[in-house]
Amino acid sequence: MAVPVAFFAVFFAYPVTAIVGRGLKPDGVWGLGRIGEVLARPEIREVLWFTTWQALASTALTLLIALPGAYVFARFDFPGKQLLRAVVTVPFVLPTVVVGTAFLALVGRGGFLDELWGVRLDTTVWAILLAHVFFNYAVVVRTVGGLWAQLDPRQEEAARVLGAGRFAAWRRVTLPALAPAVAAAALMVFLFTFTSFGVVQILGGPGFATLEVEIYRQTAQFLALPTAAVLTLTQFAAVGAILAVHAWTVRRRETALRLVDPAQTARRPHGAGQWALLGGVLLSVLLLILLPLGVLVERSLDTPGGHGLDYYRALGSVDAGGGAFLVAPLEAIGNSLRYALVATVIALVVGGLAAAALTRRAGRLVRGLDALLMLPLGVSAVTVGFGFLITLDKPPLDLRTSWILVPLAQALVGVPFVVRTMLPVLRAVDGRLREAAAVLGASPLRVWREVDLPLVRRALLVAAGFAFAVSLGEFGATVFIARPDRPTLPVAVARLLGRAGELNYGQAMALSTLLMAVCAVSLLLLERIRTDRSGEF
Repeated sequence: MAVPVAFFAVFFAYPVTAIVGRGLKPDGVWGLGRIGEVLARPEIREVLWFTTWQALASTALTLLIALPGAYVFARFDFPGKQLLRAVVTVPFVLPTVVVGTAFLALVGRGGFLDELWGVRLDTTVWAILLAHVFFNYAVVVRTVGGLWAQLDPRQEEAARVLGAGRFAAWRRVTLPALAPAVAAAALMVFLFTFTSFGVVQILGGPGFATLEVEIYRQTAQFLALPTAAVLTLTQFAAVGAILAVHAWTVRRRETALRLVDPAQTARRPHGAGQWALLGGVLLSVLLLILLPLGVLVERSLDTPGGHGLDYYRALGSVDAGGGAFLVAPLEAIGNSLRYALVATVIALVVGGLAAAALTRRAGRLVRGLDALLMLPLGVSAVTVGFGFLITLDKPPLDLRTSWILVPLAQALVGVPFVVRTMLPVLRAVDGRLREAAAVLGASPLRVWREVDLPLVRRALLVAAGFAFAVSLGEFGATVFIARPDRPTLPVAVARLLGRAGELNYGQAMALSTLLMAVCAVSLLLLERIRTDRSGEF
């Protein structure tokens, strides 16, 4: 527990506390009375209400659409499965401003639906909900599907032999086993939609605002740091309460499961029903994921002189973006890959130790750590970024000019994914296996290597993939701390989108397409990393 607690104390709690303190203590005196004043405003209460209900609606819609996909990827074996699994993860690493822009091209003025049927969904909540499903589809597919693929199907078959129908067997045997993973996926989706920024900012227009959007407005537009601090505390408290309830419910439902090699559970579809299910999942992936991605690719090739590679060629020039860069935007690819690799290592070490502590120990302190580890997903990235700037500027932690600052910020978001991906599988390992190995003379290290590691290796690869993916696409905090001569891909895209002109917009689409390609190739390589047949990522 020492390493995770120290990491979060120094790189999360300290910066966030410092920036909130400056907002509530501007003149050296605590102004706690501002909390009640801010929350009593009608416009702030409207923001709180919209933030909550749209997050609940987005989570329910994502689960409804993505759970069939999780079953298909876990139980079916079909051509192109690995490639498709990598493709559905690409939206998750895209900066939210790019996601919003892609859906604006689909549902906004002059977009695909407008040209085809005269239908516009921009500035409506439906555009926001669909974009959230697009963004979070992979969270459910990989988190739930990762465990589903390791559940022994013979347990459900035994229930059917004893007289249970197909649905009754699934409800009584499989669903209780999947409950921790479904809860973890729902939690992550809710947190990302509860703190949604870029999607709501672009698609919602002035009529809709989440807490994250309002924090940005109060900070960047109105310079009202006290109001932003109150909203940050409100968001922090709400997320903390949700995580506490979630941790309690998950502990009550988790039981030891029989886990098997995923290669033994996947079969080719048979029967009209299974083929129809596979077709429906493929159709939903085509409409909700591939179509928006296709719009980005098409925009990157749509130059004034016709379709071509002019925008891509311009990325190799230092003058690209009208002086917005000190280096060629193309260098952002190498920067992002290096930062993401370091952030992944940090997230795996911190998250892996935390998951092991949560599995092996009990008590209030450990249960509190379980909820604490998820808080970075629910705290404003704007707050974290500003906090880094005002706290990590003095010895012995003067990191303002150090490259490690970016991976540290990215790892804060990656650690919760490592913990939530590994924890259900670690807790599902039968403790009697560890006890038997210890009785036979195995040391604790050998018990981990011989008992736990073979069962959790696949979850470890999934965790590494998630940490790498979110590090590639992290934007909220990175935009404040990335050096001008070392921009990441999301920062470079945001700079181009923030500058007027068709050339800048086209280059932003080209750079976004490269980000998609880098992510897809990276995830496809992870698909093929196998130390044994249980290593399917």
